[in-house]
Amino acid sequence: MPKNNDDLKKRLHESKNQFYGMDLNSIKESFINHLEYSLAKDEYTCTDNDCYASMAYLTRDRLIERWIETQQTYYNQDIKRVYYLSLEYLIGRTLGNSLMNLGLFDTGNDAMKDLGYSLEELRENEWDAGLGNGGLGRLAACFIDSLSTLEIPAVGYGIRYEYGIFFQNIVNGYQMESPDNWLRYGNFWEFPRPEFLYRIKFYGRVNQYTDSDGKLKSEWVNAEEVMAMAYDTPIPGYRNNTVNNLRLWSAKSTREFNLDYFNDGDYNKAVLERSISENITRVLYPKDNVYEGKELRLKQQYLFVSATLQDIIRRYKKTHTTFDAFPDKVAIQLNDTHPAIAISDLMRILLDEEGLGWEYAWDITTRTFGYTNHTVLPEALEKWSVSLLGNLLPRHLQIIYEINHQFLEYVTKRFPGNHDMLGKVSIIEEGGGDKKVRMANLAIVGSHSVNGVAALHTDILKSRVFQEFHAIWPDKINNKTNGITQRRWLKLCNRELSGLISKKIGEKWVVDLYELKKIIPLATDTSFQKEWADIKKSNKEALAVYIKSHNGITVNPDSMFDIQVKRIHEYKRQLLNVFHVITLYKRIKEQKDLIQVPRTVIFAGKAAPGYYMAKLIIKLINAVGEVVNRDTDIRDMLKVIFLRNYAVSNAEKIIPAADLSQQISTAGTEASGTGNMKFALNGALTIGTLDGANVEMLEEIGKDNFFIFGMNADEVVNLKNSGYNPVKYYNDNKELKEVIDMISSGYFSPDNPGLFRPLTDSLLYQGDTYMLLADYSSYIKCQEEVGRTFRNREEWTRKSILNSANTGKFSADRTILEYARDIWGVKPVPIKVSSGK
Repeated sequence: MPKNNDDLKKRLHESKNQFYGMDLNSIKESFINHLEYSLAKDEYTCTDNDCYASMAYLTRDRLIERWIETQQTYYNQDIKRVYYLSLEYLIGRTLGNSLMNLGLFDTGNDAMKDLGYSLEELRENEWDAGLGNGGLGRLAACFIDSLSTLEIPAVGYGIRYEYGIFFQNIVNGYQMESPDNWLRYGNFWEFPRPEFLYRIKFYGRVNQYTDSDGKLKSEWVNAEEVMAMAYDTPIPGYRNNTVNNLRLWSAKSTREFNLDYFNDGDYNKAVLERSISENITRVLYPKDNVYEGKELRLKQQYLFVSATLQDIIRRYKKTHTTFDAFPDKVAIQLNDTHPAIAISDLMRILLDEEGLGWEYAWDITTRTFGYTNHTVLPEALEKWSVSLLGNLLPRHLQIIYEINHQFLEYVTKRFPGNHDMLGKVSIIEEGGGDKKVRMANLAIVGSHSVNGVAALHTDILKSRVFQEFHAIWPDKINNKTNGITQRRWLKLCNRELSGLISKKIGEKWVVDLYELKKIIPLATDTSFQKEWADIKKSNKEALAVYIKSHNGITVNPDSMFDIQVKRIHEYKRQLLNVFHVITLYKRIKEQKDLIQVPRTVIFAGKAAPGYYMAKLIIKLINAVGEVVNRDTDIRDMLKVIFLRNYAVSNAEKIIPAADLSQQISTAGTEASGTGNMKFALNGALTIGTLDGANVEMLEEIGKDNFFIFGMNADEVVNLKNSGYNPVKYYNDNKELKEVIDMISSGYFSPDNPGLFRPLTDSLLYQGDTYMLLADYSSYIKCQEEVGRTFRNREEWTRKSILNSANTGKFSADRTILEYARDIWGVKPVPIKVSSGK
């Protein structure tokens, strides 16, 4: 600011006491003003996108006021903040959620009606933010919503991906990827912050020397540099004044343009350096089946982490001259292993740039970090080759080796002679060619807390995956069962149902989901049941219209909407669902199942671009659908739908319409799952295994309102250890054999009979890793029970109400309160504004 700024300060202070109005006329006036003065449009030239933009701007104005107030309060009170580091934030669309949290949704809706527009239609102009892919990113999005709603000082940090993961098209039944150009028309919710531009180093070498005091010093020299620039997004709490910040990093070149190359006629090389630098944040999860892809992923993770730590330390140093209070003011939570390199980077900063001693720096580091694990699958625990990491981040590799050395010395003293334990807990994986850096082990060693995300998941971490670490630190691994935000996943996406609930029990459930228990007595009330069922029917009719417009297929809203929507992966067992579809198809064709109810089986989800088997499963789903949907013998008894490009915005249409939620992963493989919670909250009944959070959902909702099948996690392990033989199950079950033979013989791919043989071969001759054949019979029997129950609509509706009523535990608000109490040591900081705001 200029030196002589008294008048500016006075006017800014006065403006803080004059917040924008929240009434109908103020909303309409803001809308018209933005249309004219922000977009230079009038009633003759404005497009639907302009009207959406004007609505976004007026909403943003009201966020900004509270955003500034929130950040200033945090600085003035010098409070402890949570810094949530996640490579994904699957936030979806922002307009509806922001209007709802500001308490403006109904007013905004009325204002648009008065001006001749539909708010719902305007919301359809917003692209889903391309910042995530699956459950990890959606969890992070729920968490930052809860942090603001609970008034907990926090900043979410991540990456601003230019093209997201990809846009999924289905061509000839195959997944085809194209860039998700979500920023094509700009992002009205982000604020570029060029003043927060940090240098990020790669490559180079480490120069070590002895200083004048005889101390060994290290400096990272001859490194290549890239810039990381901040983009901020306001995250409002529900009906309070807290607006926290989501800060995302975008890679920028240190040199935008080389004029010498341009003048010499080499136009491509003139911008080559910029293009190479900015590739780092172009795409989420670049394919890593080649060296260049692996290197790009590691660059991505380090740029994110390095910029974040520089930003955190800059903020801390505004009010502190030493690092003594750093862990008392800073809590950093690592959302999975992607940001785990932050542990070695904080050590590097404290040692090399701040001049602290090793023990002091290590104490600060371990008291600052917490680590959330999201997987029990060994292949999903991230590892980097020593040669790759050492080439890209040479100083970090040195520090990791020293952390490992000191840690193994500690373990040796605690457990002398236990060489097997040393091999399992070492951060460096020896043997088998190139050594690897185990990022999960680094995260565990460098954090004061390690948490699982469901009770079963945490038990498996303690007893199997990290058994040795649990023996070393019995109190370090703890459970924080995941949750979802009921504000987006009921109040916003299912407005009719949330309105019915609020009419009966009031609005407290929006911030305390346990309040839903008050509708339990209404589960047997026939008039309430009818209203509940009518709303479900209305949601199904809306989804049927969506399916017709996107897939060209007419589905029956009176049929059971049997839905499995999630990332496509073998362990999630979409293939088992397909087996059931084929079994139903055969039974209907042969008239062997006269009690069957009509079903519409809906799939959606993306497969990783390099994941051949997952992409083949998508092709099989579509091939089966092609046969079933065209068979005139089947009519409306069975339909199979694959909805392309699954994202938050279409999940908001799909989930409220579900009758049955499929959560059928092999027991002991899913860490938690949160889709299961969203479906139950909206009154869907679950068919599932005793996996992840299903176990706790069963406890809360009750076994009479839940369809459980298959082996539990211990039985899975025991069967594998005793010598699982999938061929025996194939030979012993006539229906199963017929299903597999239909797939492998080309029944669903007559032009290429061997197309799906890799899938059936993986089950019969390559071990059936996820034990589909072992669970098939139990699954089919359970689905028969589902069908019988659905025939009694009154009973089904009663169970539907009880599912929703008993989801209180699965609010992200409860989860965040546990993190705040047990891990972060932070408390709410209410944001006060003067009257009239």
